[in-house]
Amino acid sequence: MSKLLFDFFPLLLFFAAYKFYGIFVAAGVAIAASAIQVGAHWLRHHRLETIHLVTFVVILVFGGLTILLRDELFIKWKPTIVNWLFALIVFGTQFIGRKTALERVMGNQLELPGSVWRNVNLSWGLFFVVVGALNLYIAFYFRPDLDPQARTEFWVNFKVFGLLGLTFVFAVAQMAFLYRHIELDEGEEDG
Repeated sequence: MSKLLFDFFPLLLFFAAYKFYGIFVAAGVAIAASAIQVGAHWLRHHRLETIHLVTFVVILVFGGLTILLRDELFIKWKPTIVNWLFALIVFGTQFIGRKTALERVMGNQLELPGSVWRNVNLSWGLFFVVVGALNLYIAFYFRPDLDPQARTEFWVNFKVFGLLGLTFVFAVAQMAFLYRHIELDEGEEDG
């Protein structure tokens, strides 16, 4: 539970800062929280996590542009850029290297056939592409009849609760898929 909170604390601080102070302060808070996250992880484990580092660099660039240019367009692109970068990494490992990205991350906990790892990896890559596109739709095309502040409010809520909810549901579905294969493998060994 503490790892989950640690992973999502920049998002939670972004949301709180937005609700109290607006998008520009929230962008600055997200940058600072991501920097703290990367630094704390480094101090504790003496290594960097790719997910934290990629997120920090993207929030630094796009959050920084949001603050510098006083234009929320940049911060709205951030979830799409992060998700599409992860998709690129995940898809890249489908063809380059001996292990897929998901096998590298979870391979110490699970022993699965290469074909299952490739399917899970491909599923996550597609998920990242879809949620990146969905973020663009919500940020720039959904409900054009609303005033700009209401649209930003809707996007922030979607970013925090919608994307988080979609990721949770997809992760649970992936666990169910993996569990089927684990049970099948154990059943085959017993028989």
